[in-house]
Amino acid sequence: MSERVIVGISGGVDSAVAALQLAEAGYEVAGLFMKNWDDPEDPGHCSIPHDLAAAEAVCEHLGIRLHRVDFTGRYWQQVFEHFLAEHEAGRTPNPDILCNREIKFRAFLEHARALGADRIATGHYARVAHTDDGPRLLRGRDPGKDQSYFLHAIDGEALTATLFPLGELYKDEVRARARAAGLPNHDRRDSTGICFIGERHFRTFLAAYLPAQPGEIMTTEGAVLGRHQGLMYYTLGQRQGLGIGGDRAHADAPWYVVDKDLANNRLIVGQGHNHPRLLTRRLETEVPSWLVSPPDAPFRCTAQVRYRQTPVACTVTPSPTQLAVRFDEPVRAATPGQSIVLYDAQTCLGGAVIRQLLRDADAEVCPATAAASG
Repeated sequence: MSERVIVGISGGVDSAVAALQLAEAGYEVAGLFMKNWDDPEDPGHCSIPHDLAAAEAVCEHLGIRLHRVDFTGRYWQQVFEHFLAEHEAGRTPNPDILCNREIKFRAFLEHARALGADRIATGHYARVAHTDDGPRLLRGRDPGKDQSYFLHAIDGEALTATLFPLGELYKDEVRARARAAGLPNHDRRDSTGICFIGERHFRTFLAAYLPAQPGEIMTTEGAVLGRHQGLMYYTLGQRQGLGIGGDRAHADAPWYVVDKDLANNRLIVGQGHNHPRLLTRRLETEVPSWLVSPPDAPFRCTAQVRYRQTPVACTVTPSPTQLAVRFDEPVRAATPGQSIVLYDAQTCLGGAVIRQLLRDADAEVCPATAAASG
């Protein structure tokens, strides 16, 4: 008797080819369309009806059943409220990581089991190796599409029960398979950005939920250059949307967000892509998530502080409540609220949300902050 697998069908080409791969491999396949967001105040920007229609067309073409489930309430409570709270606190969260942990690999797995599934599957570009010590999450074969960064916080139970049919494929191979199989969405473009924002301007979306608190834009030396619209709209390393070009007192070079003075509601900026305040060698995190047995002593590995960043060698000192990380080389724009993800070669070890950056003694306090508080 073949295993019954329920595939998360989003309407995109990746999940469609994942279902195709499994059906051709002899699994008993069904699909599940998850409705995770509902925006009755702005239905014009909601892609769910189009996504559902594409999912239905794919499943009809493959001759498999498509189940539907509404996770909007759970998504709001477990993902979106956290997203808002983090932005209100001046941090930059990654809702995709939390969505994977709470919705796509927890709520989905629970619902699929209730439908009688043995396993679940998704169209993520990642791999699983089953070892005597349990499952191991591996990078996807395509380095340009590897999504293990976004999966580091799922638990071992979910990893054991999950198949990643695209893990060994490159994106161009997936598109080619979709065309060859005549899938109706073979040329549908990939979705980008945060799912619930869609094509909307980020500030416009966020302003509907959180009140803006404008304040000063200040250089690291304490000079005021202009006004920001609210610290929640900016992230470290950001260049676009600052509105401070053409200042005669400074060289004609791009400005970047290099810090946030939360206590005084000031946005700190500096010139140069690799401004010293954008570079850090040390950071501390929130409580870590592990996909391996939690280490109890300092260890060496590589790490990414954002998706598609080149991995950087580091030393990690773990504890049950945090990670202390020291990089061999400075990393750029490590950002509180984002995640650091740890690797041993191709194996994802786990990761954690960045709590704070630790600077050398001579750069411990931003000059603007010191001047304001002195």
